[in-house]
Amino acid sequence: MHRMGNDARFDAKKEQIMSEFLYLYRNPPNSPYRPDSPHQLQERLAKWTAWFKDLEAKQHIKNPGHPLASTGAVVKDRRGTVSDGPYAESKDIVGGYSIVEAKDLAQATELARGCPIYDGGGVVEVRPIHQM
Repeated sequence: MHRMGNDARFDAKKEQIMSEFLYLYRNPPNSPYRPDSPHQLQERLAKWTAWFKDLEAKQHIKNPGHPLASTGAVVKDRRGTVSDGPYAESKDIVGGYSIVEAKDLAQATELARGCPIYDGGGVVEVRPIHQM
């Protein structure tokens, strides 16, 4: 006997379970993406704003995140060994992050394809967030 009304496999109106994913926005250290003028900065901000608005309209933005400062430190061990700056040994610079909701990793990576970071040679690292 099938219980079509109550069985989630058959309930077309049942809301799909979404997972959270972290987007890390990475640029190479010598990225040509740095704006040369206020006009370029405005153009880039407009692209990012449009992309975020599109994700938000489709209900994929969980937390838009923030850009990260170019300063910081890396703590390497329990003794407190610290290196200046988060980029001392890095091949790229993490410039910011966002948290998005998607049905799976495939959808999360598809959503990342619209990110403006690619215009300057950057990449988006997509990482699933485990719920604890």
